[in-house]
This record gives sequence, C-alpha cells and structure tokens, in this order.
Amino acid sequence: MEYWQHFLPAAAGEADAEIIDFYDAPMPDGSRLRLPLRDFGDIAVAGMIANQASFDVAGSIATWMTQSAEPLAPDIVVGLPTLGHVYASAVAWALGHPNWVALGTTRKLWYDDALSVPLSSITSPQPGRRLWLDPRLLPRLRDRRALLVDDVISTGASARAGLALLAEVGITPVAVSVAMTQGNRWQADWPADIPVLAAFATPLFGRTNAGWAALPGTLAAADRR
Repeated sequence: MEYWQHFLPAAAGEADAEIIDFYDAPMPDGSRLRLPLRDFGDIAVAGMIANQASFDVAGSIATWMTQSAEPLAPDIVVGLPTLGHVYASAVAWALGHPNWVALGTTRKLWYDDALSVPLSSITSPQPGRRLWLDPRLLPRLRDRRALLVDDVISTGASARAGLALLAEVGITPVAVSVAMTQGNRWQADWPADIPVLAAFATPLFGRTNAGWAALPGTLAAADRR
C-alpha cells in the first residue's frame, strides 16, 4: 500500500478504532488521510513523510496551513529541515512572500558557529546534529514577523531548536505552523506565547492484543484559527 497519495472519503476509518498498522487521520475538509503507524516500543505514532506525498496531498495540507497562518500576518516564513521545507516554501508562496528562510543541518564554509544550536528529533535522534542559519539570510529576518514551519511536531525537540536559533537573532515567531501534531508530548513546557497551528492532529497509540489503539487524552486538537 502506498500511503499519503490520496485522501479517503469521510466514512473511511474511525479515529477511536483499534488499529493494526495504520490510522485514518481526519482532515479539515472531512476527508481522511491513511498514515502508517511507527512502532517506538511502548507507543506508536502516525507517520508521514512529506517529500513522498502526492502533489495533491502536500498541496492541500499547505493550503490549510496557509489559511490558519494568514490571520497572524507573518511576513517571513522560516522552514525547519528537512521535511518542513516541503511546506515552508509552499506556505510562503501562498502568503505572497517573495522568498523564505531555510534552516539547515549542514555547515557551509561561510557559516558562523554562533548561528547554530543542537538538534534532535524522534526520528533522527543521532547525537551531534546541529541546526544552522545562513548568516547571509539575517537581513530577511530583521524586524520581521516570522512564522516557523515544520512537517510534524511530536516531542517538540525540533521546534524548540528552531525557537532557540531564532532567539539567537532576537526573533520570537508569531506561531509555529505544522502539518500534523503527533500526540501531545510537545505540549509539556511549551511557551505560552507561541501558538502551534496544525492542519490536522493525530493521537499517540498504545499496544493491544490486536495491534494498537488510540490513547485517550493524547490528541492535541489542531489549532486552525
């Protein structure tokens, strides 16, 4: 089965059903998107790889992200690597911006060590990774209302690294915009003054005799403004 290639009718799947290896996530328009479950031992999460999605799916999600961000009037979009870049460029374009800022994980020769912070994520936990900002892009950020964009927020580690890097240059984003909230673990100690906007939300899943079931209280409702 190929995932994230098309949307399913609203009647497909049930959010609270016992699930073997996939989850049909409800979308803002009532349709559903079938996502594979990723096994992390005691829990599983619904996964999505943005750069493997069809243009229709990725484009629709970017549209929903743009709609929720528009009321905040951001004037620059900052994308977290790597999969956040899929949506960041699309959202910036839809907002009518002439460009955007792509954060990276590779140090170029002209980069400044001061413009980097440690980086980790649930799917890339390797030690020693860093998040970098190209110093040549600083003028794009100066005195701007920034929107920080990523594909998924799960534990919040990647998003917090993005917040920390922007703080190094005196920027507090107007919001963090993601395609999907993956459970609610990211909410612990999240800054109260930075809203998280999401196109859709998925819960965490606990192991059962038959497979997996959504864990009550772990669905962080998608804030779509």
